[in-house]
Amino acid sequence: MELARRTIDAHTDAGPDEDGIHTMGAAVMAADYRMFAGVNLYHFTGGPCAELVALGAARAQGARQMRCIVAVGNHGRGIIGPCGRDRQVFVDYYPTMRVIVPTPEGPRSVLAADLMPLTQRWTPEGMNGLDPSLYQDPETAGPPIIRFNPRYLEDVRSGAKTKTTRFRDPAQLGPARLVFESDPEVVLPAEVTGIRHCLVSDLTNQDAQAEGLTTATELREGLKGHYPDLVGSDEVDVITFQINDRTGAA
Repeated sequence: MELARRTIDAHTDAGPDEDGIHTMGAAVMAADYRMFAGVNLYHFTGGPCAELVALGAARAQGARQMRCIVAVGNHGRGIIGPCGRDRQVFVDYYPTMRVIVPTPEGPRSVLAADLMPLTQRWTPEGMNGLDPSLYQDPETAGPPIIRFNPRYLEDVRSGAKTKTTRFRDPAQLGPARLVFESDPEVVLPAEVTGIRHCLVSDLTNQDAQAEGLTTATELREGLKGHYPDLVGSDEVDVITFQINDRTGAA
């Protein structure tokens, strides 16, 4: 919300109570927690809304799966709910993305699919019939999800990587789905066999080697790339897992 607000406040072309071409800002958060912003381009032929511009910017910088999206108006107008066209785009491409909308009780996030009840999804091949599975949140409809950057896919599939170190991203013992934010998305069924809580400073060379690295120092440097604010006194979870089916599913 703050990124969307800053973006439109910095780049609107209209003063208070004035019409303009750029009056809405949007921000989208990708599955890897990167955020991308955009502003609308109003045109009588249907210039793109800020949400669609933000989604295009995310794709252009390598993001494939999206967590949530929000749009705000210029000059402090606050959150603005998506138009019908945006909702259809969301459900066609990112039905499980959460959308932040205004309510009388304040901001609320809802699944994109829930903004279009009983919708039919569009694909390049045409319209599909109603798919009830769209209305089940995959985050809660199966084993817990652990998300990975797609660059780890082959190492995990081959067994070269059997651990992952997470900060403020809890897991639980038992069945899990390892989700790789690839294009198309890949899901591997797995079993979480161990969870060890430790300080960043207590990570070992063995932890690093299980992740396909060499030393604990290399592992800590890699974690800093994911979590820039991480310090040695922070606690992380070292998650051990094994793949149940090496073939995976797309």
